Amino acid sequence: MQLQTIQGALGRILFPIVLCTAGFLGQCVAHSQDRTQSGATVPLTLAQAIDLALKQNRTLQLAHLAVVDSVHKKEIARSAYFSHIKNESSILHVTELAGVEIPAGAFGVPTATGPIPAKSLFIGQGSDTAYTSGTGLTQPLTQMLKIHESNRAATADINTAKIQLNNAENEIALKVRQLYYGLLIGQLRLGAATAEVNASQVKAQESADAVAQGRALDVAALESRAALLDARQTVLTQKLQIHDLTVALNDLLGLPLSSQLQLDEDPSASSIAVPSREECLRIAQEQSPEVRVAKQAVIKARAGLEAAKDAYIPDITGLARYSYQSGVPLLVHNFGTFGFSLSYDVFDGGRRNAEIKDSRTLLSEAELSLAKAKDELTVEVETAYDKVEQLQSMVGVAEEALGVRTEAARLVDRQFEQNIALASAREEAHAKAVSAKAALLDATLGLSLAQAELKRTMGQIPQ
Repeated sequence: MQLQTIQGALGRILFPIVLCTAGFLGQCVAHSQDRTQSGATVPLTLAQAIDLALKQNRTLQLAHLAVVDSVHKKEIARSAYFSHIKNESSILHVTELAGVEIPAGAFGVPTATGPIPAKSLFIGQGSDTAYTSGTGLTQPLTQMLKIHESNRAATADINTAKIQLNNAENEIALKVRQLYYGLLIGQLRLGAATAEVNASQVKAQESADAVAQGRALDVAALESRAALLDARQTVLTQKLQIHDLTVALNDLLGLPLSSQLQLDEDPSASSIAVPSREECLRIAQEQSPEVRVAKQAVIKARAGLEAAKDAYIPDITGLARYSYQSGVPLLVHNFGTFGFSLSYDVFDGGRRNAEIKDSRTLLSEAELSLAKAKDELTVEVETAYDKVEQLQSMVGVAEEALGVRTEAARLVDRQFEQNIALASAREEAHAKAVSAKAALLDATLGLSLAQAELKRTMGQIPQ
């Protein structure tokens, strides 16, 4: 019996401890899984990165919501076209009512009947508490002109929101391409910097051996040491830049910031087809987001001017109402009314005239902004096209430089095998070849970015 009591007490003591331990281990396992997931390596091509950004980027989600909001506002403006049906009901209590008093004999005093009426009468009018309820329909008539202009303005707002959404998609696609290529270039430059460190280490060791054997001065060893430190500093700088670009790209794609990205290093598919200069200018004038937004602003300003002019037209509204009353004198319980109402501001202190002048000013501003946007667009397209042509020439030069550096590295390898060249010369030649490869990739991807920028300026998504 005592043994069972002791076992029960131990169970009550150890059970909470076991639960706490299990919970702690569970939290540790879950935290470890979260860290594993957030730091997982994600293989990613450029097309996949652009698609992911277009689906998950918060800036685009906000732009989508702006379009939805504009659609709802258009629905609000459109509702003014239709008849409005409204019910009004009330209960009124009157503290005192007037009546009609007829004194005795007011209608005569015949001999046969006596006074008519025989005694004073009081005829009440209604009751102290009155109940009224009416359902009425109103249909705007001349106001349709202003309603039409407000709907034109709302449609222009919807089109503007859609254009801005397309522009945001183009911007996001271009930004993804910039960060993606920046990472590729950074990784290749890191490889070149690492090769430079290896070459500097070999050269530093050779300089130290030469100083020890008396074949060189101490300054040669110091110079080699300084070159090695510079190379290591370049490696650290490249690593920091790669980290910053990775975090920025993860944020743009909606991925965990600690995700490790495995990028496609083949730049062969990076080139974007670009039409002729004249065709680019024509497409840009038709599809550029800036020009299209400016055109919608002109449409909205014209609608505002027409609405301001329509303010001089009297407001005529058709109406019909069916009412019920109880307690109101001289009216039946149920009755109907219909007709028209007219409203017109005879004097408003010059407000309508001032609104017309303001609307004309806004229209002039919108038209001037449209002309300005077209001129600036022409300059942007010309500049972007010139940059594309210059970078095409740079790619050709970089390809020749890479061929020269590759051939030089091959010759140094043969000289090293024949004991004609030092190991440091061999490492340095290979490092320069890697740097030339990085320069070619830099030029190639720079050309692709310039082509993508030209596409974005034309109002197209740079795929």
